[in-house]
Amino acid sequence: MTLATPTLADSAGLFQLSGPLAGRRIVVAMSGGVDSSVVAALAARSGAETIGVTLQLYDHGAASGRKGACCAGDDIRDARAVADRLGIAHYVFDHADSFREEVVEQFADSYLAGRTPVPCIRCNMGPKFTDLLAMARELGADCLATGHYVRRVIGAQGPELHRAHDPARDQSYFLYATTEAQLDFLRFPLGGLPKPQVRAIAEAEGLKVAAKPDSQDICFVPDGDYARVVRAVRPEGAEPGEIVHAETGAVLGRHKGIIHFTVGQRRGLEIGGQPEPLYVTGIDAAARRVLAGPRRLLAVGAARLVETNRIGPLPDGPLTAKVRSLAKPVPVMLDGPLGGGAETMIRFAQGEYGVAPGQAAVLYAGERVVGGGWIEETFPA
Repeated sequence: MTLATPTLADSAGLFQLSGPLAGRRIVVAMSGGVDSSVVAALAARSGAETIGVTLQLYDHGAASGRKGACCAGDDIRDARAVADRLGIAHYVFDHADSFREEVVEQFADSYLAGRTPVPCIRCNMGPKFTDLLAMARELGADCLATGHYVRRVIGAQGPELHRAHDPARDQSYFLYATTEAQLDFLRFPLGGLPKPQVRAIAEAEGLKVAAKPDSQDICFVPDGDYARVVRAVRPEGAEPGEIVHAETGAVLGRHKGIIHFTVGQRRGLEIGGQPEPLYVTGIDAAARRVLAGPRRLLAVGAARLVETNRIGPLPDGPLTAKVRSLAKPVPVMLDGPLGGGAETMIRFAQGEYGVAPGQAAVLYAGERVVGGGWIEETFPA
């Protein structure tokens, strides 16, 4: 089946700017991937003046030739080539130092504290949105457009953040910390498009990234070896310690560093002779101790959230929550305020598995993102 490419009028509508776009200015965050490249193409086709901006987040030498990442090496060259093809301006800003401090070092510190980090959210909260928005405003832009698969919907009280039409591509979990002021300036043209159509647009525009693979890992851990990154930043994380039974306190074995474990993990414990499979049920970072126990100990009944954010009004109806990016939303009750950094509690209708401190809990009212926060503490079901 041939997928239709949006017309000029369609392209203009995707950016939700009133009136003709001739004479307007759109800044596009370009990572070098197919998604942001298509956003740049749609913006250029809309008639608006289009400027591509890329943040360089890695050291030039170390990043050279890195494939499938973002904002480094070949990806920056791909972004520049797309801009040249489209005939738009393109700027690269070096943010390697701030990215290392705000994202990479926090990632390592979370593992050292026995937590399960979500660095993509930290990146969106810092370099991706805060810094890029400031640059876009300095460039006199009418909006900042990104290649995220989410939808910006105008509701009764202003812009709302909704899940993408394609659930397999939805990235709303990673954007719950977007503020209302940021959402007023941001645009997400791909939220209503399936990925095959996005690739078809890239091919129709003659963009060499049309068939470029999607990044599957955290951008600064392209080989999936998280422990290696943590050891490089915080070598003390590789210090050995005990694996202890969570119920009996018996020492079951030794480990090579808590940075190799997250709550809910089964592989890697290398403990045999037990009456039932064992999972990581907790990490005592101060004692360098990994707690292991049966799966039933992983059931969580409630979680305490910190640094919460709210987007729009709280609904009168039911709420659901995602506690991992790939998890299905499950029914919850909100017990306390939400937003402004306040602490709050969420209570699960049934025991929920895979909930770990350091992850984010994102709240939804149907398709709308209500907000969320970082999981600071969990309580057993």
